[in-house]
Amino acid sequence: MSDPRLDQTRDLIALLGSWQLGAGEISTLLQLPAGVRPRQLGRVALSDHPETARRADYLLRIEAALRTSFPRSPEMRRHWVRRASRQFARRAPLQVMLEDGEPGLIAVLSHLDCTFAWDLTGSRSDYQRLGDGD
Repeated sequence: MSDPRLDQTRDLIALLGSWQLGAGEISTLLQLPAGVRPRQLGRVALSDHPETARRADYLLRIEAALRTSFPRSPEMRRHWVRRASRQFARRAPLQVMLEDGEPGLIAVLSHLDCTFAWDLTGSRSDYQRLGDGD
């Protein structure tokens, strides 16, 4: 029986590999804790480190949103992540995530997934409160 935490970590490794990231970029994106190197990711469950686990979740959600946009083309997903965008002041989404840290991950995910952005603004809870009064 497999461990879901390690399965998620392996999914993340596959994603980062498909984006062709180097060890330094992986460490920066995930804010790996001291003593954890990118090559150890297949053996270490990221959920043991809250900030790293949160970042991993953002990255996996970004990939899920990209799969919706480009369901048949992993190459286009990688291209989108690396291509400069007006949405991000002519920076590539990957550059935004690397330079801006967690807020950059949130910005990219919000751009790709409107439901995430909606939840983030609190609109969902406002909408639910309105529905509760019916």
